[in-house]
Amino acid sequence: MDIRLASELDIDALVEFNLAMALETEGKELNAATLKPGVQAVFADKNKGFYVVAEQSSLIVGGLLVTSEWSDWRNKWFWWIQSVYITPDYRGQSLYRRLYDYVKGLASERGDVSGFRLYVEHDNEHAQRVYEKVGMTRSHYVLYEEEK
Repeated sequence: MDIRLASELDIDALVEFNLAMALETEGKELNAATLKPGVQAVFADKNKGFYVVAEQSSLIVGGLLVTSEWSDWRNKWFWWIQSVYITPDYRGQSLYRRLYDYVKGLASERGDVSGFRLYVEHDNEHAQRVYEKVGMTRSHYVLYEEEK
């Protein structure tokens, strides 16, 4: 298993992962015609973030997106982990742990990352257990949003 930064060659797999993840976790059917340019935009503008993928025998079997949030309190970045998806055949093999460890290694090399955050559906208890197993804890913050 190779854990690495994603390249533009991985865009189709990342789009498929996002489509599957949204349907599995939220029952949402995303518009692929909107999603694909959204994924491509990350590769076109490094300020938007970066993807990390897990590859087995030339097959992309998992991935995630990392975006940044500046913390003036800490004078460092928080990295948000988003769009986490592991294909069903590779679940239960600690693949998220390997992806997360890779991300933490990148952050350690940079030296300007204060921590990691992610959000998870309230009902997605399995994912919550996975995140707790890798050392993440439930935040005391409540997330609010307004979509336009």
